[in-house]
Order: sequence, then C-alpha cells, then structure tokens
Amino acid sequence: MTRELVMAITRIEALHLSQMTEQFRDLLEATTDASSDDAVARLVPEGYRDDDDAAREFRHLTERELLDRRHTDAETVLGILGPTLPAMPVTPDDPALTEEVVVHASAEDVSALLRTLSAIRLVLATRLGIQADDDHDSTDPRFGIYDWLGYRLDSLITAIDADPDSHDS
Repeated sequence: MTRELVMAITRIEALHLSQMTEQFRDLLEATTDASSDDAVARLVPEGYRDDDDAAREFRHLTERELLDRRHTDAETVLGILGPTLPAMPVTPDDPALTEEVVVHASAEDVSALLRTLSAIRLVLATRLGIQADDDHDSTDPRFGIYDWLGYRLDSLITAIDADPDSHDS
C-alpha cells in the first residue's frame, strides 16, 4: 500500500510556497556555475575540505546532477501545490486566501518537498547572512519567511514521525 502525507495549509500559504519554489527553480535555471553565487554554492556540498583541487573536481563532477535533482524536486513541489492555489488574479482581501486546503503528497513527493523547502531555507539563510544560530534575529521582520519555512519543515517532519507506517521498509 502506498502511503501519502496529507497536510492542511491555507491557500495563501500554498501560494507563497509556490511563488518561492518558482523563484528557486528560476535561480537554479539561471545558474551555470554554483560557485558564482554563494547561496547556490551552499546547495552543492564540498567533497573535500582539506584538498582544494579534489574539492573542485568533486564539485565539477557532481554539481550539475545535484542542481538538476533540485530543479526536478522544485517541479514536483509545484505540481503538488498546483491544485491548492487560488484562482488568479487574487486580491489581498479575497476570502479564498484564508481557506484551508489539503495537500496530498506521496512518499516520493514528501521527500522532494522536504529537500526543496530545506534548499530554499538554505538560500534564504545565505542571503540573510545566517551562518550560525547567533546570526539569526527572530525580532527582525526580514527573518519571517525563513522562520516560517522552518515551521513548515518541522510540521512536515512531525507528521512523518507521527505516521507509524512511514517507518516501514
């Protein structure tokens, strides 16, 4: 039996997630070399910390595949969110924005969703200058989206952990 995750979200949250995912996808499409953008570079791990030549070679061999997978994940997330989005155009006072909708995601979709939200949050962290916990100021409104993505990630992980069937192999 294929398990699926069901997540309640408001249409405006789905719209914001979709827009962030589109911007993330566009960033990936515009990237020809991850090292040209610190935020994208954080998405491609260092293979060797003590050997610059080996690290460059590792990045050269893995970068495109990793970024392509992130792009595919972003497309998956957009597909998951698509049915929940409000009809466009939408006005800020549209009551449809506060309607709660249900996002259905297969196990594979959940993995893509987790990876994409984590990657977007990592890009935001880089843009905000967050390298360590001390760099984060929860009272600064610029960190609101970063914190909200953390909340969404935490709620997804909690939902997965609460599902006893998700631990079956």
